[in-house]
Amino acid sequence: MKKTLARWLDSDVGYSFRTSPMAMVAALIALVCVFCSVFAGWVAPHNPFDLATLELSDARLPPAWSEHGTTKYLLGTDDQGRDILSALIYGARISLVVGLASVLLSVVVGVGLGLLAGFRGGWIDAVLMRLCDVMLSFPAILVALLIAGVGRALFPNAHESLAFGVLIISISLTGWVQYARTVRGSTLVERNKEYVQAARVTGVSPLRIMRKHVLPNVLGPVMVLATIQVATAIITEATLSFLGVGAPPTSPSLGTLIRIGNDYLFSGEWWITVFPGVMLVLIALSVNLLGDWLRDALNPRLR
Repeated sequence: MKKTLARWLDSDVGYSFRTSPMAMVAALIALVCVFCSVFAGWVAPHNPFDLATLELSDARLPPAWSEHGTTKYLLGTDDQGRDILSALIYGARISLVVGLASVLLSVVVGVGLGLLAGFRGGWIDAVLMRLCDVMLSFPAILVALLIAGVGRALFPNAHESLAFGVLIISISLTGWVQYARTVRGSTLVERNKEYVQAARVTGVSPLRIMRKHVLPNVLGPVMVLATIQVATAIITEATLSFLGVGAPPTSPSLGTLIRIGNDYLFSGEWWITVFPGVMLVLIALSVNLLGDWLRDALNPRLR
């Protein structure tokens, strides 16, 4: 493990990371968010899912440094008496899981279809690209809102896992298009190179050529795009939850907390919506900065 890390730090990408303070700070913020989300049960001071521990008398308490605040709730409480800090940690886990899962699904579908369209060409390429054009003609948030709303209407009493599955699919439905178009363009260039022609002459099957030869050479732009799209997916999930069609109301998603806090913003309970908003900005900004750094690090013209 140490040798692998040392070898990576000595590589061009590792050197670019070590000489970029912005990338290191963004990576640190993202790492802290991921660590707290994964180990939320141990890091969070309270469990916002445990209804037995909630006290309505503690609802809408201000942060600990305020006049009526208490050190039991460092960032205050929401309208149900849930600790804001604990809700942020659990809410970040929901946002990260939905964002990563939706991007992973988009990458699998988009890379597969883009690779097929670029390598095979012909009517397959034409049909898939026209499908991409149709998907791009609709705003992504509108499609996600439609699918999430229809899913909740068809399964009103569905389990939370099914609700999250519908949410992930609704975000992925338009996300795969960018990967398909990116991979298709790179595949059109790679399929005419000598190593692909040599593999064809030696009798290698088209599927193996796509999987073993072309795919590794088109993954660079996909990695950059996927990193940036994680932040977009997290914001989309928060937007859907804010509108009431995202995460279930019983789950302390960042978007749900912002929506709840918005009702109390003008009555003085600003912390219910401000802290989830700051958390959402930190996660999205750190992931975007990592994506920008990765784009520059993988660009051979900038080395």
